[in-house]
Amino acid sequence: MSVLFLCIKIFLVRIVDVTLGTLRTIITVKDKIFLASVIGFFETLVWFLIVNEALDTTSDSVFIGIFYALGFACGTYIGGKISGRVIKGNLSVQVITSKATNGWLKNLRDNGFAVSVMDIRQKDEDPDKYMFFLEINKNDFDKLHKLIKKFDKNAFIVVNESKTVINGYFSQK
Repeated sequence: MSVLFLCIKIFLVRIVDVTLGTLRTIITVKDKIFLASVIGFFETLVWFLIVNEALDTTSDSVFIGIFYALGFACGTYIGGKISGRVIKGNLSVQVITSKATNGWLKNLRDNGFAVSVMDIRQKDEDPDKYMFFLEINKNDFDKLHKLIKKFDKNAFIVVNESKTVINGYFSQK
């Protein structure tokens, strides 16, 4: 088998292997342990088969290692992209602003976002600050971010992934 063919094979199989590993890790964090175990089985099987073949070659070409590493990098990227689209999740969004107008709140709500508003203070500065608290589907973040920037381009925004949400309101689409 030519070194070039082996390098391309290693590259492509590493993409599959590492994509599965990335998905497995994210699914594990989401507490889907059985599904993560099944993915882990196939990830390890694919990894073992390609590593076995890579180490069994008589070639000592540095390109084998380079293509192995390139496959790892591409698999990480592809796995992240796939997981961002496939794996569902919620985000907690806190927005700190001094521009909490009724029009802004109405606009957020008219766009399907439930928002709670709290008055906040920063020591002795800017007594008229507000924090919006929203719990959203992660797929809606870009839409929300555009709405926030439309009303206050300097708003301070903190986003965290939510593990569990009990009760409350999510937009119905």
